Amino acid sequence: MPFAVYVLGLAVFAQGTSEFMLSGLLSGIAADLGVSLSAAGLLTSAFAVGMVVGAPVMALAGRTWPRRRALLLFLAVFVAVHAVGALTSSYGVLLATRFVGALANAGFWAVALSTAVAMVPDRLKGRATAVVVGGVTVACVVGVPAGAVLGERWGWRSAFWAVAIVSLPAFLAVLRSIPGGRGGTDVGAAPVPVRDELRVLTGPRLRPVLLTMALVQGATFCMFSYLEPLLTRESGLGAGWVPVALALFGAGAFAGVTVAGRYADAHPVAFVATGMAALTVGWSALALTAGSPVPALALIPLLGLLAFGTGTALITRVLGLAPGAPTLAGASSTTAFNLGATLGPWAGGLALGAGFGYRAPVGVSALLMAAALLVAATTAKSRRPRAGERRLSGTRL
Repeated sequence: MPFAVYVLGLAVFAQGTSEFMLSGLLSGIAADLGVSLSAAGLLTSAFAVGMVVGAPVMALAGRTWPRRRALLLFLAVFVAVHAVGALTSSYGVLLATRFVGALANAGFWAVALSTAVAMVPDRLKGRATAVVVGGVTVACVVGVPAGAVLGERWGWRSAFWAVAIVSLPAFLAVLRSIPGGRGGTDVGAAPVPVRDELRVLTGPRLRPVLLTMALVQGATFCMFSYLEPLLTRESGLGAGWVPVALALFGAGAFAGVTVAGRYADAHPVAFVATGMAALTVGWSALALTAGSPVPALALIPLLGLLAFGTGTALITRVLGLAPGAPTLAGASSTTAFNLGATLGPWAGGLALGAGFGYRAPVGVSALLMAAALLVAATTAKSRRPRAGERRLSGTRL
């Protein structure tokens, strides 16, 4: 495996840490900037909005940009906005840095994935993709809890500085190890026309899958964004337990990605359906038992496993249904996931602001998962073969 692939994984680790770390910093940010918890939660939504907007736009732009130049530009912007965020005392400026940082993150993802698979033979393309995507799960296991520890000891700004500093070695390594060439295609391959890719993505087979992805991700981010106040103000745990809980969630997420990578391809429909049903029960159970620390801590890694396992299987499902959209299939998955990540914390913040208590976001997560199950069930029913028709494998969600 080329060293450059691991370099891309390192950069994704830093960016994944930034995306998820606010779950352990919300109270500190809210107190320091003089805003409510629900307003602080919108910082997560701002990042998700940037990913929603940036994923398709940057994916298309990255098709023709030189890889090295594009990656360096995105990393430079990412580092700069985190430095600004660490220095500002304005909630509005911090909100803007989260959005711009997400645009850079989306652009980096669009180019990094295509660059990684272009540098290896066909037999290693899956492994190269796993190395890059694995940076996110490592961020959940190591980076996010570390950010929470930094935030507890030296304030939330120290976590922003840490993300910027970790990104610098990746910047230098990209400068030295990433080849040039177009960012969106394999070396020597002509890009698929955008019109052809859009035709695939707007087909009836993909729309319900993308909607389901958005609902699943909305449920995950709704709870994850308000995990810290749930544990410290509802479960009765001290602030020192927050990094532990985040590490447990990250460990579960890593296990979920691993399980999905091994087993989701064989039975994708059953895997996704089982995961969604289990998540609906799991979020409901957490909402009911969050007042006790032991059940809450026991459920957190299990929910991380189910959420990331199901999410990974849904990404695989989209890519499998859209081989004719090599650039925009991944971008549409990113857009759907981050659309959910935008609406989830917003909905959880509404429930929290309405006075329903710190368990309310978890209840919203359960409702979103119920909606995802309804979409999947409705889609499966509408596509059930009629009498005399041949049943086609893999045409349902």
